[in-house]
Amino acid sequence: MPDKAIGFIETDSVAAGIEAADAAVKRAEIELLEARPMCPGKHMVLFAGDTSQASSALRAGLAAAGAAVVDQLFLPNVHPAVFSALDLSSEPQGGAALGVIETVTAAACIVASDAAVKAAGVNLVEIRLANGLGGKSFVLMEGSVDDVEASVAAGSAKCAEDGLLVRRTVIPALAPQVRSKVL
Repeated sequence: MPDKAIGFIETDSVAAGIEAADAAVKRAEIELLEARPMCPGKHMVLFAGDTSQASSALRAGLAAAGAAVVDQLFLPNVHPAVFSALDLSSEPQGGAALGVIETVTAAACIVASDAAVKAAGVNLVEIRLANGLGGKSFVLMEGSVDDVEASVAAGSAKCAEDGLLVRRTVIPALAPQVRSKVL
C-alpha cells in the first residue's frame, strides 16, 4: 500500500492511553501495532493504515486523551521496512557495518528510521520504542559502510533538528561476539 501511514500517541497516563487506543480503532480502519505502557510510566498507541484512515484515527485518539497527550506523530508514506523492524520480523543479513540512532522519544525514532531507510540501501533490523529504556528509543540498521553512513546521517538529521538525538554511531566490521548479542 503506497500511502500507508503511521499514527502515534504518547500519553502521561496509562488510562488516557487506553482511551486513546479505543477511540482510534473505533473511528477508523487501522491496524493497532502497539498499545502498551512504556517507560517512565507513560502509554503509547501506535497504529498504521491508509493515510486518511490513520489521520482520522489520530484525531480521535488525541481528542480522547486530551491534556494527557505528551507526544504525537502522523507519518504518511512510511517505508515498508519500518513495519518489519517494528515487529522484529526483519532478519540480520550480516552487513559490513552496523548503524545505531538513539533518540529521546519514540516518535523521533520512527521518523529517523523512515528517513534512514529512504536515504540508502540498508536493512532496518530493529526499532525499539521506549521499552526498558527510560523513554528513549533506538534503531539498528546494517549494510555497506557507505550506505549505513548515509542512512545514519539522514535519520540523525531528522532528530537533531528538534534536539531529540541522543547519539548516533556507525561501526564497521562489528565484532562477531557483539553481533551475536546485539543482533
